[in-house]
Amino acid sequence: MTHEVHVPTAAAGKQAMLTLGDVVTGLGAPEVRGVPILNTSISAVVIDSRAASHGCLFVALPGEHADGHDFVADAFDRGAIAALVHRPVAGTWTTWELRPDRPTSEMMPELSLPVCLRVSDTLAGLQRLAAYWRSRFSPRIVGITGSVGKSTTKELTWAVLSQRYRTLKSPGNMNNEIGLPLTLLQLDAHHECVVLEMGMYNLGEIAQLCAIARPQVGVVTNVGPTHLERLGTIERIAEAKSELVRALPAGGTAVINLDDPLVRQMTCQVAAGVHVFTYGLSPEANLWASDVRSEGLEGVRFVLHYRREAIHVKVPLLGRHSVHTALRATAVGLIEDLSWEEILRGLQNSTVQLRLVSVPGLNGSLLLDDTYNASPISTLAALNLLDDLKVAGRKIAVLGDMAELGDYTEEGHRKVGCRVPGTVSFLITVGPNAHLIADEAGACGMPADAILEVGTNQEAIEHLRALVQPGDIVLVKGSRSMAMEEIVMALQISPDSR
Repeated sequence: MTHEVHVPTAAAGKQAMLTLGDVVTGLGAPEVRGVPILNTSISAVVIDSRAASHGCLFVALPGEHADGHDFVADAFDRGAIAALVHRPVAGTWTTWELRPDRPTSEMMPELSLPVCLRVSDTLAGLQRLAAYWRSRFSPRIVGITGSVGKSTTKELTWAVLSQRYRTLKSPGNMNNEIGLPLTLLQLDAHHECVVLEMGMYNLGEIAQLCAIARPQVGVVTNVGPTHLERLGTIERIAEAKSELVRALPAGGTAVINLDDPLVRQMTCQVAAGVHVFTYGLSPEANLWASDVRSEGLEGVRFVLHYRREAIHVKVPLLGRHSVHTALRATAVGLIEDLSWEEILRGLQNSTVQLRLVSVPGLNGSLLLDDTYNASPISTLAALNLLDDLKVAGRKIAVLGDMAELGDYTEEGHRKVGCRVPGTVSFLITVGPNAHLIADEAGACGMPADAILEVGTNQEAIEHLRALVQPGDIVLVKGSRSMAMEEIVMALQISPDSR
């Protein structure tokens, strides 16, 4: 493999903050000069009027339950100086029709703040503005996609790159057609790298995000049945994820999981001039790990291999599956020319563990809170971690429905159910699909009196309050739609009450 070093450089001399004039130009209107008000800085770009503050731009997006146009007045009351709209809104403020097909001088009103900037579509306008603002700078941009592990990979990659470079990252799970543009609008001349999570529900969405962000490095974590209900087949999910590596420019690098057959196939889909950097648990990969050993809640140990180097590593991530997260962040660090000292320091960031965290629970128990979301892959990984743990009491799993699996619903739930016996002492399932987990656990040898099926989180809470004893460890996991954080909140012990 040819490994090219890319050193990010900040866009020296360029302005640090978005201005009202940038917004107008970025939305496609002809450039206007000599209008002082257009030099006004935009402090932030928001889509929720409750988040509006002095000097911000409010983007009025129509939503499933509410339309942002109905909250323009609220945003202005809170200090917004401009609102992006695509239909008339009631009020006394000026509205400026931004039409790229007409000279600005013909349609520019007498400006005063606050002002409504009217375009044909506010979402398209937000995306166009983000693409324009991104083009003003020259950071190294890393895109991360995959069915499972995107957010933790993003956080750990940011932690690694931040050891040398001023690095911006997607906040939280802002990984879609709205969140990614909002992240890019935080970019300024000081940023040398940007790490962006890229999610999708359908074909073409990651390609659209890439057109806005123009990443030079693309990381693919894995391909699983998440969103199978929308896309129909696992092959179509792989096709959607591959849009990231297919969008990379010549000189860019695709970071490919060699242990996932569907991701492995993406090595053949990169454009001419794009480098491929593989990672995995096999010496066939450019970067690989061996001697993986979980130390439960203390982290995971392994040996990193790259070229002729072998480095012993311990990272504060939970579960053996976390080795792949560390490999991805390490791969990006190597691509961006970080030293081993910098990479290893970044891997030690203890705040990266976003999804599965441990919290003290009722009656001296310990709760493993993995309630953010669930898929068969991530649930099996959580059960594997539970299996690795040494506990004084019992291991209890509270597992809810896994959503959006389509035709894989039964098989996915049954695969999880078959892993339960021998791993946990007691199983509680919540929801109609989780019945399949309970059914398969029984079929695979778990005693019937160690399985409880309930329909609601409240029922699970009531049973757990009577069941949990000192030394027990309780895993709680289900899809976002199951809101199983309610169980954790009801059973956890706050630090103040200990």
